[in-house]
Amino acid sequence: MSTQTIAEQSAAFQLQVAANAPAEVSGPFQEEQAALEAGGPPPGVPAPGVPMPDGALLDVHGAPTTLAQARDGRPAVVVFYRGAWCPFCNFALRTYQQQVVPELTARGIALVAVSPQKPDGSLTMRDTNELTYQVVSDPANQIAGQLGILTEPTVAARGAQATLGIDVSAANSDGTATLPMPTVVLVDAAGTIRWIDVHPNYTTRTEPAEILAALDALG
Repeated sequence: MSTQTIAEQSAAFQLQVAANAPAEVSGPFQEEQAALEAGGPPPGVPAPGVPMPDGALLDVHGAPTTLAQARDGRPAVVVFYRGAWCPFCNFALRTYQQQVVPELTARGIALVAVSPQKPDGSLTMRDTNELTYQVVSDPANQIAGQLGILTEPTVAARGAQATLGIDVSAANSDGTATLPMPTVVLVDAAGTIRWIDVHPNYTTRTEPAEILAALDALG
């Protein structure tokens, strides 16, 4: 099991990209990340104490489900990520499997990963990273939109993605390039938001230690 933080994995990957990717690819990503970082969390993100929104989700096989069904009456750590095509998302979800899931299981807490991608992308994410928790699709970002955490790649970033063979619109269930900012929400058994952590810059993520500390603080 890797004991590296998500930040360490992200930094190593970005060094590799900087060393090998042409400027026309790395430049737009760096500019996008700097702008997202400078913009900070969006206004209007729900504060703890309000109900967690829900929507008509799809499981990895395309069957209808909801966040409430995925939680099955349990408290949950709900992770919003961009898609299986995003290396930073793979780092995060794999690290949560290794470093967070055992503790959540002992506490009777679910972990649910949510993205706007098609179910086959969710299946790829689950199987590639050997995830034991639920990975669901949120078509049209129903839940992420209600949380106010939506963003979209810049034109230049989409061009750089295309150079790498990434087409976010084709990966997303609704055919758009709209994405959630990486976000972790702690939801109690009653379906109330107890803690939320939004990362506008998609190269950074909520670390396992932060999730567990938040759970400890909430009791």
